Amino acid sequence: MRIDVITLFPELVEQVIAYGVVGRAAEQNLLELHCWNPRDFTRDRHRTVDDRPYGGGPGMLMKVQPLEHAIAAVRQQNPGASLVYLSPQGQLLKQQKLERQVASGSVIFLCGRYEGIDERLIQREVDEEWSLGDYVISGGELAAMVCIDAMTRLIPGALGHDESAQQDSFSAGLLDCPHYTRPEEYRGDRVPEVLMNGNHRDIETWREQQALGRTWQRRPELLDNIRLDARQQALLDEYIAEFEKTRKR
Repeated sequence: MRIDVITLFPELVEQVIAYGVVGRAAEQNLLELHCWNPRDFTRDRHRTVDDRPYGGGPGMLMKVQPLEHAIAAVRQQNPGASLVYLSPQGQLLKQQKLERQVASGSVIFLCGRYEGIDERLIQREVDEEWSLGDYVISGGELAAMVCIDAMTRLIPGALGHDESAQQDSFSAGLLDCPHYTRPEEYRGDRVPEVLMNGNHRDIETWREQQALGRTWQRRPELLDNIRLDARQQALLDEYIAEFEKTRKR
């Protein structure tokens, strides 16, 4: 997987491959990260990348020319890659979008700063806009690092066990089930008995029911996008009935 990032702070973004899963993936040549600084593509001696917005207002905007030339240089080395602008105005990022991008084998992230980027560049060059959520951060670098981490987990061989990614929250459109480790009892709370009996079929059924129930409790809107079969609906109905019974006690 090749990832190119256009950013005013390449040293910040490069830290994502220094640790953990992403770092190991880079060491194994499963992930290739390249950072490009728009300042290297400016034409003035001050290496200016921003200017005041037309019409007035606070802050500065990133200029077209340095970004356009940086994008052209990246596309020479990574032809065919989608250019994604990380912006609070973009589409809310979903696991399935990351999966599709990993399957394509490459991506170019464009990190905005200041008040954003000249709209003409977005119209001419950007293929997609992604947003992490309905909030604003100081620039696209942290968003790019989040995307790189999330995408790396989906690269075959990047995790110690490929099923780890398959069982992550949102991979099947649901939240993940709860997990437990030693000790068996902590401050009076015991690990659910089903996880202790060694019956793998029962364990998988319990985990599926817990994922359905947790999604119903915490993110019910996700269920609107999933067509549950009769067995799944029965598991969810059973979970809801037990939840309502417990709440009335």
